[in-house]
Amino acid sequence: MPSAPGKAVLAVAEDLCARRGFRAVSVRDITTAAGANVAAVNYHFGSKDRLLLEIFRRRASQLNRERLRLLHEAETRHGGSPPLREILAALFGPPVRWYHAGDERRVALQFILRVRSEGTEAMLERLHRDVSHLEPFVAALQRALPQLPASEVGWRLHFCLGMVHNNRPAEFERLHRLSHGATRDGDAAGTLERMLDFATAGFGAPACRN
Repeated sequence: MPSAPGKAVLAVAEDLCARRGFRAVSVRDITTAAGANVAAVNYHFGSKDRLLLEIFRRRASQLNRERLRLLHEAETRHGGSPPLREILAALFGPPVRWYHAGDERRVALQFILRVRSEGTEAMLERLHRDVSHLEPFVAALQRALPQLPASEVGWRLHFCLGMVHNNRPAEFERLHRLSHGATRDGDAAGTLERMLDFATAGFGAPACRN
């Protein structure tokens, strides 16, 4: 558990990097904003890269615990076999609510989303190799969709996850421009329902490949 100065460095680094980007923020920027000595990053975390990895590890774990809790609750309600929409709601709901939250969760999600385009080698390695949090969702989807081959379930989950990864401020701004402002009334509940409508339709379509 980091000390109080270490926690301050974590919080400031997350906020600055989420808003400005990983490469645009220096160690001095972080320590100055945190009211810490320049050596604090190395003392508490070893390097800037290891600091960023620790933020990512903590926030991704927090997000995925929330997802898995919701999946477990859905399975409990339905005797181990929840319907498709509830499985997807457990997967999509936490990041959608984090994005629309007016607190540190929105910053945390913005940080996580930046990892895909700006992450360090260690962060990308963890992102690409650690799929343990998705395996229970794959199993639940296969139970809910026995008519689909396992490969088809995997591909459709991959495409649906793209919706989550695309929920960034710049992408929403692009959408608002494209719709001439018609999409600006979106909130967490409305966004989630639209995503679930789209995803359940995609999963429900018959397989068209051999």
